[in-house]
Amino acid sequence: MSGRYDESEKEPEFDWVQLHSEIHAQEYEETTQQKFMRKLKDNPFVPIGCLMTFGALSYGLWSFRKGERQMSQYMMRARVLAQGFTIVALIVGIGIGATRSSK
Repeated sequence: MSGRYDESEKEPEFDWVQLHSEIHAQEYEETTQQKFMRKLKDNPFVPIGCLMTFGALSYGLWSFRKGERQMSQYMMRARVLAQGFTIVALIVGIGIGATRSSK
């Protein structure tokens, strides 16, 4: 052979390369804002719980700084409840997502 390919000899085709390019041609990159909005629509209670937790923590720390011990204790207890709400919302969201994907 002279090192050149004849018409009868073709280069080997790799099916996985073509399959990989077809699969990734259909994908699109999701921006951070689009991902946040999609997740917010899927489970809106998680961000609400996070905001409640942040609010209770912030006001509790502010009350502690001002010397209002009773309000500070109350807000720290509210923070724990808000964290519990957030965790329950996460678990419920995961459960709903798992049942959707199995269907």
